[in-house]
Amino acid sequence: MTMDRSNSLRTSNSGSIRSSGGPNLVLAIQCIKGSSRADEWTGNLFQTGDIVEELTIGNLTIRAPFKNGKSGVQKILHNSFKSKETSIRVIVRRGSNEIAELLACIVPNESAGKRQYMLRAIDDPNYAVGFTDRTETECLQLQASRIDMMMNELARTSLQDGYVSYPWERRMVEMLSVPNSSCFYSMLLLPKASDKVVFCYNDLEDTLARANAWLSASQASGIPIVFMNIQTESLLTKISGDTASSTVSTGSLSDLSNLASISLYGFEDYHGVDIGVVRAVRLWFSPLGGEIPIEIKIKDNDTKLGFAISRTEEGFIYISSVVEGDEEAPSSQSGLSNLYKEATREYKLLVVSRISNQKVLPWMVSSSGAVRCFDTVSLSQKLSLHRHAKVPIILHVFLWDRSVGILNAGSIRPRAISPTALPMPPEIRFSQRPNENQVVPLPTEAPSESRIVSGSSETRLERDTAGEFSFRFHDFALSSNWV
Repeated sequence: MTMDRSNSLRTSNSGSIRSSGGPNLVLAIQCIKGSSRADEWTGNLFQTGDIVEELTIGNLTIRAPFKNGKSGVQKILHNSFKSKETSIRVIVRRGSNEIAELLACIVPNESAGKRQYMLRAIDDPNYAVGFTDRTETECLQLQASRIDMMMNELARTSLQDGYVSYPWERRMVEMLSVPNSSCFYSMLLLPKASDKVVFCYNDLEDTLARANAWLSASQASGIPIVFMNIQTESLLTKISGDTASSTVSTGSLSDLSNLASISLYGFEDYHGVDIGVVRAVRLWFSPLGGEIPIEIKIKDNDTKLGFAISRTEEGFIYISSVVEGDEEAPSSQSGLSNLYKEATREYKLLVVSRISNQKVLPWMVSSSGAVRCFDTVSLSQKLSLHRHAKVPIILHVFLWDRSVGILNAGSIRPRAISPTALPMPPEIRFSQRPNENQVVPLPTEAPSESRIVSGSSETRLERDTAGEFSFRFHDFALSSNWV
């Protein structure tokens, strides 16, 4: 703090240490570390060059001139610190008619050496000062050049960063609709192998076009999803022979211009092995109205769950039929039947995104063009086993509108509804595009070919081979699987 000069203090020469034939030395302040609010430049705190007039430690008061200067004061600070008398009051002179006062603690200054101490301000522990011997002329010059010193300090001060701990485990349980599982969904599309040359792949534009077609077809068929983002993803693979010789090399900067549209390029590592980089496309999407869980409880006398599941050509699992007229069926008791009817009225499919917290959405398109997704037969078996074991089933479904209400939805988890990227209006039919780059559902007039499969629908769903040879489904003629 600053105050008017007290008459009890000595004149400007009183703080001097005279030595024969030498300059007049005074005990001066040396700023070691600035305050968190930079108050040392406002006059409220000490500044480098302030002349020390008085030190008070406990009942001991020492006034200038100080015997032996800095070394004598350091000895006093050492003795006080050893005796655990660490509170100190310092009064300094600034110019000819201004004094300032600081209440601080005596702490070791390890960077200055053994038995060296500094003062740390009580009201701001970040601020620390030490003592040094200077001539009074030097101190007055430093005080006069305060603006220059401030500008130099401004240029010299850098921002500090570091690491702080974060409770990941607790947050991933508390903040997610499904503990330790994200609500982000994506489809990875590998470049399609060329039909003409077996060791070549179609270009990047072809992969992007297939991603666009998959998303548009999904939305047109009634899948309530919205486009989020699209990106290229580099996958490393080992190449050799004709494949290596046909790929674009990245051996020089001039070759980089050729990488704009290709799906596979290569380089040679330190051991002479040809490495290929496959440029796949990852399409990110999100449920239009969020994701919500439905708990299906099983009773001892239940002989069926009351709903059937099917799969679209794009790989999505959805509720294709519900039993009618049986209010005691698990599908009716859980509210699934009502939600299915709501989706049908809005020309939307009731997509199942998780079964028992496991994601069941399509996630990859192979280089042969097959969509990798889940088999409806194995899913039906899983659901039937739940019924036989009397174990409740938790289905997560995609909503097309956040205002849709569902029985038993909010009782599973407080934060069950997943976030969506963009707020959407209740109407599925858009009068204008939310974003020029965003793929939106097609206008839904009365469709001639509805993809909603009811109990009497005859829509045939593809369930042939989907994926590589290690991932094949059985081909059944049933249009859906009842459980």
